[in-house]
Amino acid sequence: MNVLFLSLLLAFSAARAHGQCAGKVSSPSAVADCAARETPRDGPAILDPLHPYNLAELIDLAEQHNPSTRTIWERAKQKARELGLAKSAYYPELDGLAVFGDERLINPFPEPLAPRGYVMVEIPKVQPEVTLQYLIFDFGKREAGVDSARAEKLAAGADVIQVNQALAFRVASAYYQLVTAQERLQAAQDTLRTAQTTQDAAENRLNNGLATLPDVLNARAETSQAAFDEESADGDEKIARVTLTEAVGADPSPNIVIDSQRSAPLPESLTMSIDALIDRAMQNRPELMAQALRIRSAEAGIRAAKAEYKPQIVLSGSVAQTSVWPASDYGTLGSASEPTWSAELGIHWRIFDGGVRKNELLIAESKRREAADELTAERDQTTREVWTAYLAFRTALRKHDAAVALLASANASYSASLDAYKYGVKNLVDVVTAEKQLAQARLSSVSARSELFLEAVNLEFATGNLLRNQPPATRLQSQDGHQ
Repeated sequence: MNVLFLSLLLAFSAARAHGQCAGKVSSPSAVADCAARETPRDGPAILDPLHPYNLAELIDLAEQHNPSTRTIWERAKQKARELGLAKSAYYPELDGLAVFGDERLINPFPEPLAPRGYVMVEIPKVQPEVTLQYLIFDFGKREAGVDSARAEKLAAGADVIQVNQALAFRVASAYYQLVTAQERLQAAQDTLRTAQTTQDAAENRLNNGLATLPDVLNARAETSQAAFDEESADGDEKIARVTLTEAVGADPSPNIVIDSQRSAPLPESLTMSIDALIDRAMQNRPELMAQALRIRSAEAGIRAAKAEYKPQIVLSGSVAQTSVWPASDYGTLGSASEPTWSAELGIHWRIFDGGVRKNELLIAESKRREAADELTAERDQTTREVWTAYLAFRTALRKHDAAVALLASANASYSASLDAYKYGVKNLVDVVTAEKQLAQARLSSVSARSELFLEAVNLEFATGNLLRNQPPATRLQSQDGHQ
């Protein structure tokens, strides 16, 4: 097998994660478009207490039901709608208006024609009207707004990828913590059986007059300690189950069964150099993609601020059907119902604003520098995280090899010490010491195996390769121990 067991994680969502835009997690643009039209599933995950879940299934459930994915999904939808708002500035604005009114006026009039020197005029009016406002040219302000909104939308898509990868790593960590807890429980049970074997041997020698009562009491104390450790390990295993169900997005409880894949081949080496891993991280890390896009958005904000110094050309107009029925207390007035309209082309140019535009431009330029500095910091952090993951994986490989050798030697030491004790060659202290060494070796072996898998996942996470279809950074042993 040349693909890491966890490489299932790198591609499984393309086939399973229906709620997370299957097959599109590697592209911020595709994720952003998908988030704009799809709706994430609501409600907690429902786990089958009888089904053994593998890691890929658990991550699939988490992507669909964990609240963090739904939260970032909604933010991506909002950014997509904001892009639509920015594009709407290119279209004219049409408004409908209907006026129903009655107006009474005093009109001065010469006395020879009006005895009182004025006439009273009342004008009932009905006027349905449509008005138009159309920004024809603004020297690139709308274009800058659209570019900024588009960059923010893509950055939101990258944020979705980042949250999904972080969630996948969280689930993988909880999964391997449960695997470790289960194997620690098994090791504690084995240690209890070993202690019971030692106690039986001591009691048998006591019955034959070959051992003392303190030896038996010491062996019983070791058995009691092993029983205590077993109960502690059992509690830790149940707590690890609760942690995993919470990470998946189900109601936290110990009611979950996992397929621990104990026969899965172990990672044995790296497939890439540290320089290649860093290069992959710089290309794939969604945080870096998002920050680069936010720099693009800030640059568009600068263009928009500069456009405020330029004039705007606006076309406005209206068309209406005006109906009036005027009446006067002196003389006769005629009614009318005629179409009326107006049209004008105007230039709006703000000449003075007390420094508003100047400060807006300075703020936009400062945001650009801020975003660039944040990208530099995130690049440095990414390099550090890749180095840390690289060194941690190599350390985990060596620790696992050492743990295997330690377990083999501790097991042989205990077996030899127990046989020698039965024949009276060694005392009980030697057997108890070997027993403790064997128990510690079992725990070290369990921890080293899970740590090796987890560090392999961490290396993929640090390089931005989780939930992607690229080759993994580690190579597995085949079932017969060869590559």
